[in-house]
Amino acid sequence: MDLWPRIVVHADMDAFYAAVEQLDDPSLRGKPVLVGPKSARGVVLTASYEARPYGVSSAMPVGQALRRCPDAIVVGPRFDRYEQVSSQVMDTLSDFSPRVEALSMDEAFVDMTGAERLFGAPREMGRKIKQSVREATRLNISVGVASTKYVAKVASAHDKPDGLTVVPADGAKAWLAPLPVSRLWGAGPKTVPRLHALGLQTIGDVATADASVLGRMGSLGAHFAALANATDPRPVNRTRVARSIGSDRTLSADVSRREDIGLHLRRASERIGRRLRAKRYVAHGIRVRLKTNRFKMLTRQRKLRQGVDLGAELLAAAESLLDQFNDPGPFRLVGMAAFDLVEREGDRQLDLFEDHAVRELETTVDDLIHRFGRRVLMRARDLADWGTVASAGVNLDYLDVRATETAPPEGA
Repeated sequence: MDLWPRIVVHADMDAFYAAVEQLDDPSLRGKPVLVGPKSARGVVLTASYEARPYGVSSAMPVGQALRRCPDAIVVGPRFDRYEQVSSQVMDTLSDFSPRVEALSMDEAFVDMTGAERLFGAPREMGRKIKQSVREATRLNISVGVASTKYVAKVASAHDKPDGLTVVPADGAKAWLAPLPVSRLWGAGPKTVPRLHALGLQTIGDVATADASVLGRMGSLGAHFAALANATDPRPVNRTRVARSIGSDRTLSADVSRREDIGLHLRRASERIGRRLRAKRYVAHGIRVRLKTNRFKMLTRQRKLRQGVDLGAELLAAAESLLDQFNDPGPFRLVGMAAFDLVEREGDRQLDLFEDHAVRELETTVDDLIHRFGRRVLMRARDLADWGTVASAGVNLDYLDVRATETAPPEGA
């Protein structure tokens, strides 16, 4: 048995949200399912494989998806359930290696270098990972095995769903060569046409392109050349730095007035604050996202003097950013994210000038929601406006997974 110098696995759940819904509701199995807001204005979070032949994909407006697939069943997201299954997946992957780098709830890298004597050859490793995830969750996962993170990630998507693709290091460059340039990490909708304009259609074209040609892409050219030649030295990081916790909401009616935007920012700040406290983080940055009714996404952000985890503090920072938006709207989406997160060790050191009454109020609400669910309390000012959000929306958490975390209930 040949020992690989490095073995990287990329494990990616298949149509994760939709698969969980079909698992929990047998009536949905074998049918096209869209997970997302039950509103034509919202976007599809995940489409089941039964819906995809109709040209339906994630990030597509629900209305457009239903026009393409009229028989699709729209199911509202249940993030508490997805987090529960995600924890099972990550725990299972951790049984194979202590070096697991979670990218999101449904995908992760696993460094299996040197584990052949425990789990067999790379293909057998992939097979055992798939089997173990299936036994733990009753769901399918696609696995790519290679010597670099980039090739492993491309390999996991190569034979979805329920795929297993193994790409040895000495054959990685040739394996990548016929794939389209859109499969290069970082080649998005704006970059792919630039590559095509240079006469580069496949990854193999990029691998053999003259440096002067790729130089027209700036620093991206060297990045793409390295990937195309199967070069990616990045390690699998077991302890990942938390990136952000966010909350985006597509609205049932467009908003333009500052006070209406502020209403949704306040709701987002309360949700994010609860999640920060539950996960024991403080944020040193705040970001506000507004999407116009012309689908143009606008973003403004700022760094904070000190770490915060209260909704009131997050809201104050977010509202200070509104003056930096030049577009008058109207806006169909209001979102917020806390970033530059630092794990809080032990009890939080209270700031001398912090409003302790506000902290006591917010933590008391945390306890009530954790015990009785997120609808146990509602601000009086929200009674008339609760229906202005198309659905529960999306919590955008990009964090490391720790066994000590206590996640709040769905939608909190």
